Amino acid sequence: MLALTLASVGLYGVISFFMTRRTTEIGIRMAMGASRSGIVSMVMRGALSSILIGIGLGIPAALYVGHLSASMLYGFRSNSPLAYLSATVALTISAAVAGFFPARRAASIDPMHALREE
Repeated sequence: MLALTLASVGLYGVISFFMTRRTTEIGIRMAMGASRSGIVSMVMRGALSSILIGIGLGIPAALYVGHLSASMLYGFRSNSPLAYLSATVALTISAAVAGFFPARRAASIDPMHALREE
């Protein structure tokens, strides 16, 4: 749970940082007529794509490390699909929650304020 909390806080920080850097772009998109739901979905797609990359790299690495651990530890089972599935689902849900708050904040940016800031 601690690792999941730290991953969520880290992802929230990274997404918030990138949304701060993209304030002008979001302001331009909103001034051109982008809807708030379009902005939220744009941010959420970015958050979930980074999670999919992490899962794509993490599951093979976990399988490999589990295989190495099983050969060194007596009675250790490394091939529990339920453990991998539950960790993947928990990480995806926490990433979606961590990405939703910066996405909602990005969607509420006033376009004039965002354009004047640069």
